[in-house]
Amino acid sequence: MFGAALRAFLVGVVFSIPAFLLPQASPDAVQMAAVFSLIAAGLTFAEYTSNYPSLIEFREAPPYNRMRFVALFVTVLMLTLIARDASYPTAFNAFLAGLGRVVGGAMDFPFSPVRLMVLLVPEGAEQAQFETVRVFAGLAYLVSLLSLLVFTAIVRLLDWPIRHGAFNFWVNLPLFDPTAGGDVLYRLKRDSHVNVALGFLLPFAIPAILQLASSLAVPLSMNDPQSLIWMMSAWAFLPASLIMRGVALMRIADLIEEKRRRAYAQAELQVA
Repeated sequence: MFGAALRAFLVGVVFSIPAFLLPQASPDAVQMAAVFSLIAAGLTFAEYTSNYPSLIEFREAPPYNRMRFVALFVTVLMLTLIARDASYPTAFNAFLAGLGRVVGGAMDFPFSPVRLMVLLVPEGAEQAQFETVRVFAGLAYLVSLLSLLVFTAIVRLLDWPIRHGAFNFWVNLPLFDPTAGGDVLYRLKRDSHVNVALGFLLPFAIPAILQLASSLAVPLSMNDPQSLIWMMSAWAFLPASLIMRGVALMRIADLIEEKRRRAYAQAELQVA
């Protein structure tokens, strides 16, 4: 119960950071952030207090969900502090802004995901707006890449997820339907490849989708810091989360394949 309450509190904090730290946030934005924070916290609490999860995957296989949470938390907090520096400048906020300028400038090359996000800024906007988008996109993408590298290292070097005990397939993969038909191993590998492919594609596809939506419907508002923070966070977090899920599913498929191989070898020895 305590662990579920702590997780729910931390998830609620993530969703409320921009609204409560940015001085220019409107009362309506604060109220909406509070509502989303309560909803996210409630769902998290319900998932972690139940014996069998229904939505959250790899609940009993840390640090998969912890890595995702840390990546989102760091991204939202860093972008919020940079946006807050315009009204309340501090040395740490200035350091983050300088780091973002360096990283964003290094990643802003032709056909890169960062360049595609910068191109979303409407023509005629001030140069400061282009710089802000570049800084936000560079830092958000850097955090997502680092989280992927760390998780991949944990999977390959620390024998995730069986280092600390057996892996319960059905508890940790509640969204995987075993009755859908076909070999479980084939389906795991197929889902893994699909998730990784989508993860690599989305950083390029999301800017194009946003550009198309802005041309057909309401234009994007790149001047609101809170909207910009969540746009950049989602753009970087969702692809990284999909790739992490693909890596995790492939690892589970490898474990099942290895177990089958040992079972077949043992059966052949018994027959012999």
